[in-house]
Amino acid sequence: MTDTKTRWWPFARGSEITIAVIVILTAGAVALWVHWRHLLTAVLAIFLITVLLFLFYFLRDPERQPPAGDGLFVAPADGRVVTVQQTEEPIFLKGPATQISIFMSVLNVHVNRAPMAGEVAFREYRPGRFLPAYRHEASGENESNLLGLVEGEMRILIKQIAGILARRIVCWPSVGQRLARGQRFGLIKLGSRVDLFLPPDVEVLVAIGEKVRAGETVLARAPSTRLRGDIT
Repeated sequence: MTDTKTRWWPFARGSEITIAVIVILTAGAVALWVHWRHLLTAVLAIFLITVLLFLFYFLRDPERQPPAGDGLFVAPADGRVVTVQQTEEPIFLKGPATQISIFMSVLNVHVNRAPMAGEVAFREYRPGRFLPAYRHEASGENESNLLGLVEGEMRILIKQIAGILARRIVCWPSVGQRLARGQRFGLIKLGSRVDLFLPPDVEVLVAIGEKVRAGETVLARAPSTRLRGDIT
């Protein structure tokens, strides 16, 4: 399944109305300044231009080319790896798991992408706190959205986590929908975090502190003994 997002719009899906409103307000403020050259109208125009430029930057959605190859798991988010550990995942994997967490700063692209091809078998929103997303306890305490993917015997869980500034998590697919590796599935507005839970026997290919790109950077590889079904 390919990503069918209309590519004439270079920004995140669902941002059309927000950007259109700010464009109209900015145009109005500039027109007001042209007809009434005053400090207040100049400040208003500069403020709205700044907001518009920030939205263009923050909501950008560049094309990405997922790598080819069996058993590869790509990054679900842009940002910096802050956690690589063996843990327990009781919700979807229901047992031992490899956790890789990515912190997304306000400067990163915030569109999230599927780490592997698979069917959405689980989705759940959980209200919570808004601790800084880089903190370890944010994974368990912050507002989050969980998305479980299944392909053959392979099961993974993606956890979108709100941060101290992020107040809205967006997730588009529903249970039963298929995603391709690298396909856009949502975004988190402003600084945030994404936790990825993989089987415990995967080969991790990144380290803490490494910068990654959603849909392109390979985080881990499944062992050959688990390559049943196409997870490309």
